[in-house]
Amino acid sequence: MPYSSGHLDVGGGHQIYMEQSGNAEGIPVVFIHGGPGGGTNSMQRRFFDPKRYRIILFDQRGCGKSRPHAELKDNTTAHLIADMEAIRTALDIDHWLLFGGSWGSTLALLYAEAHPERVTGLILRGIFLGRQSELDWFYGHGTSAIFPDRWADFIAPIPEHERGDMIMAYYKRLTAPEYDDQSLDFARAWSVWEGSTVTLEPGALETSGSIDPHFARAFARIEAHYFINKCFLTRDNQILDDIHRIAHLPAVIVQGRYDAICPPLSAWELADAMPSAQLKIVPVAGHSAFEAPIRHELLCATDAFAVRARG
Repeated sequence: MPYSSGHLDVGGGHQIYMEQSGNAEGIPVVFIHGGPGGGTNSMQRRFFDPKRYRIILFDQRGCGKSRPHAELKDNTTAHLIADMEAIRTALDIDHWLLFGGSWGSTLALLYAEAHPERVTGLILRGIFLGRQSELDWFYGHGTSAIFPDRWADFIAPIPEHERGDMIMAYYKRLTAPEYDDQSLDFARAWSVWEGSTVTLEPGALETSGSIDPHFARAFARIEAHYFINKCFLTRDNQILDDIHRIAHLPAVIVQGRYDAICPPLSAWELADAMPSAQLKIVPVAGHSAFEAPIRHELLCATDAFAVRARG
């Protein structure tokens, strides 16, 4: 259970939910959730030994317990990086370990490149570098070839003449006032597409979480908002272009061999550009952090970082 929780006012009407658990005198680690718009839950604390870690979870703008819910105004990557700095300052943390998967890996890398002096290391999973090729893979010709049945369900609500740009088609239906009465249906369809491709064998847990209205509305609106804006990056290859800023930091990259959402190529390219990183390609795993072999590697990584910090 958290020993502290609450909201941090970061301006522009946004209040960020954050919580701390584990050992208040332990190694500070911040869990950076995916999406964008995914939010946090109690299961994510389990990646860290509570006796050794001071565990910080927070919900990014517009999702989870952060307020206002599903808000897109003043919700950009630059805002999220600034929010992380505000959290670090508010908690009087000098430097911390970053732990993030999927979009969480993107935000962790961008934060580290902006504030390398505040980062002790990175544990990353299911690498997403925010590039157009990665968006094309998941919302075009890539994942659709592996999950053609789920793709058929995803494109079904969209008229055929709009299916050449599924992100734009859904963004319009998730944000335009004329679709307000149907927006939750579109949000669920967007969320179910990702939930049904997240593991090698998606089950009831992924589906039920995806259709929850509170989750689906924020997840779909915020993801579409970020993706239509190219994740608010200034350059398509921005993360790798700037990787020299954090090339000295210790890092572990955990990547499922059969990740259909974020294919291993991005993890491979990141590790190749970051000599300090240790790449672990998990032979039989997809995208989810909670698949047993992925979870095992992440736990090994947090244990290793704890030993490193002690020594």
